[in-house]
Amino acid sequence: MAYLYSEIKVKDRVIKNRIVLPPVVRFGWSDDNGFVSARHIEHYEKIAKSGTGLIILEATAIRKEGRLALSQLGIWSDEQIEGLSKIVAACRKHGAEMLIQIHDAGMKTAQGVTEDIVGPSDTTRKGVTARALTKEEIYEIKNRFVEAAKRAEKAGFGGIEIHGAHNYLLDQFMSPITNKREDEYGGSLENRMRFALEVIEGIKEAVSPEFIIGYRFGGNAPTLGEGRIIAKALENKGVDLLHVSWGIFDEITTEVPAGFQYNWIVYLGTEIKKEIGIPVIVVNGIRTPKEASYLIENDLADFVALARAHLADPEWAHKALNGGEIKTCLHCRRCQWYVDGDKCPRNINGG
Repeated sequence: MAYLYSEIKVKDRVIKNRIVLPPVVRFGWSDDNGFVSARHIEHYEKIAKSGTGLIILEATAIRKEGRLALSQLGIWSDEQIEGLSKIVAACRKHGAEMLIQIHDAGMKTAQGVTEDIVGPSDTTRKGVTARALTKEEIYEIKNRFVEAAKRAEKAGFGGIEIHGAHNYLLDQFMSPITNKREDEYGGSLENRMRFALEVIEGIKEAVSPEFIIGYRFGGNAPTLGEGRIIAKALENKGVDLLHVSWGIFDEITTEVPAGFQYNWIVYLGTEIKKEIGIPVIVVNGIRTPKEASYLIENDLADFVALARAHLADPEWAHKALNGGEIKTCLHCRRCQWYVDGDKCPRNINGG
């Protein structure tokens, strides 16, 4: 039986426990150049020092024109490697394995980033108008993902996580709700998966064999049935680690069976795990060591990702593994970390 503190191997890398800090963007900590700041280094090192086994650095833009925020970290330039490597070094000395999530927002690109917002199809959705990418532009963005992965390896990361969830660009291609193309990148599920699979293939050819390729995707894409098929395709293409989250969250959810004690997003991950042989990360709404441990001990997941739990208490891992009173998330109506983490009630006067 595995436990929360059990080691696990992903490819040739041993990760010391099953606790994951998932990608959580630190809004306002970078600038228009996408460079790492001292606040980033301090934030991630604090969590690594506590004992978290796997840290996945926040969504990092592969191109300046595809950012989800004007202050998003970037990996579109070699000039950004030095700062990213400092985060890796700060965390590695505490024994944490490091991945970085590489990302393009597509039609969810932030206002003010560019006037030329792109996606799989010509569309207006929630007040945002996007134009369809040409096949030449799809190829160019694929190369941007590949170049980002190469920079990540140069910066010392153990691997990357491709962001294919949360209705960002690759998820937009995957879903028939946002992908209305009539060429080889649209229509059938096989065609809608094509862009993501080409990105994975390109990265595998460009990085070393020991470099981990992770993928975050929506298990409801747009149904759990299609999610199962997509998961198998990702594994067959060479993904080493699958992080199951949501896609098209505002339109499609999945019914949870009676008696399942977690939410529908966690349920997606536990169901996807049944279909594939690579390690699976489950995420969303998991707060306590008891909740996290149950998923691992009952073979419902290989890793448990805790976002707000780590933000409320950066020492969550140490306390979970060694005992101690954890400062739990207070479920503020709007999480203060989206604006200013210093205003989180748990960060004020020790919370």
